[in-house]
Amino acid sequence: MNQDTREAIIDHAQNEFPKEACGLVVNIRGHERYMPCRNLAQNQTDFIMDPEDYARAEDAGDIIRVVHSHPNASPKPSQADRVACEASGLPWSIVSMPGLSWADLEPSGYKAPLVGRSFCHGVLDCYSLIRDWYQQERGVTLLDFDRREEWWKKGEDMYFENFQKAGFYKIDSKDVASGDVILMQVQSKVINHGGIYLGNNVILHHVIGRLSTREIYGGYWAKVTRMIIRYGGQS
Repeated sequence: MNQDTREAIIDHAQNEFPKEACGLVVNIRGHERYMPCRNLAQNQTDFIMDPEDYARAEDAGDIIRVVHSHPNASPKPSQADRVACEASGLPWSIVSMPGLSWADLEPSGYKAPLVGRSFCHGVLDCYSLIRDWYQQERGVTLLDFDRREEWWKKGEDMYFENFQKAGFYKIDSKDVASGDVILMQVQSKVINHGGIYLGNNVILHHVIGRLSTREIYGGYWAKVTRMIIRYGGQS
């Protein structure tokens, strides 16, 4: 990035502080330009780039870099940053605020660990863990679904509406086996949490605000279970 681009990024990050700033570096007819984007995340520690702003950047030229800030933190990429960088297929730059130190990363084949990953909605969440487990353990690429923050509070029912589209069907709880998905309703009016049954009464799941973990299936988790589904292949 040239100096003008870096200065534009810093100005944007300062204006958004203490919220994360995000934007795109675009090649417009051979000239590098930074295009600020709106951050739709409801908290100050994540960013969700406005899709309309992304589309506007695509219309303007070729997107060549994703940029965001880390308020009151080092620019070291988080697990979510590394996963999202892989998904974007683009190089990323991170600037710390107010320290103004930089970090760059590029797609390199990174995969977040199944156990011990940090939570970031839409990037590393309970459904991401299910998808990653199926990819790594079964060689199956499950469909992904757009999901807004706290979608279960906004009239959406992602798991119930989409499990059949993703190739799953409901089974009786007494037939549960390794690889089945347990769908749970946690302080919600709809199913809003899922985990992988690993066998021997152990589940792998990822709860908001916690690291992904293996845990004994029973007690509270059994109480809030609403459905057990099995993968049968996508049509």
